[in-house]
Amino acid sequence: MPRFDACIGIDYSGAATAGRGLTGLRVYEATAGGPITEIRPTPSGRQHWSRRALAAWLETRLLTDDRVLVGIDHGFAFPGAWFDAHGVARDWDVFLDDFCRHWPTDQPDTPVESIRRGECGDGLARLGNARWRRHTEHPVGAKSVFHFDVPGSVAKSTHAGLPWINRLRHRLGPRLHAWPFDGWSIPADRSAIAEIYPSLWAADYPRDGRTADQQDAYSVARALQAADQNHQLEACFEPTLDAAAAAAAAYEGWILGVTSV
Repeated sequence: MPRFDACIGIDYSGAATAGRGLTGLRVYEATAGGPITEIRPTPSGRQHWSRRALAAWLETRLLTDDRVLVGIDHGFAFPGAWFDAHGVARDWDVFLDDFCRHWPTDQPDTPVESIRRGECGDGLARLGNARWRRHTEHPVGAKSVFHFDVPGSVAKSTHAGLPWINRLRHRLGPRLHAWPFDGWSIPADRSAIAEIYPSLWAADYPRDGRTADQQDAYSVARALQAADQNHQLEACFEPTLDAAAAAAAAYEGWILGVTSV
């Protein structure tokens, strides 16, 4: 039997503000043994998700009795060098609260770029270096969470998405297992949220007319569904890591699907 009742793939976007509908923000859900469907914010499908609306929908979805696995394609934490540079404790909850105080990108009219320019927030006191990378990024060649202004950058999505991860964590508490911060093993009765890297799977499935953003979200939902049905998720949840990578993952996080270093 599949471990999860549904698998959700989210292709994230850090553009504009938290309340703006974004064409690049896409959500697909695969039910256990069922079809894979794009989830839209309105029945007509003519509107696009905003980060705020998506967070509200996720909260509602995760409060159901279903066991849901959610994969989101932005960083869930920063490299160890950032913690050392700013004197922040190597603890994920401490990190999330500290980040939200300095980068309040969930607030109205507060785009990432405004904080980068010092027009609001206090992000200039919590900057990173594009040369700093997390242990999990090296095996797949993923860009640094501080590498802005380049094609395929995850930096803006990360800085826009972290406050919503923090909000879900505070509101859902132990109902939601944040992998791997809450442990590599996920209790059988829990929903879970994890960082994913769509490039691991996007090329495995035909595009069939989907945009690049749709394809990323679709491929994540489909790959997670397939791994659950084939009992391969356990290998993803328990990667083979050396001592240094395993210790760093406790506060840097890990990309689901990267199974070794």
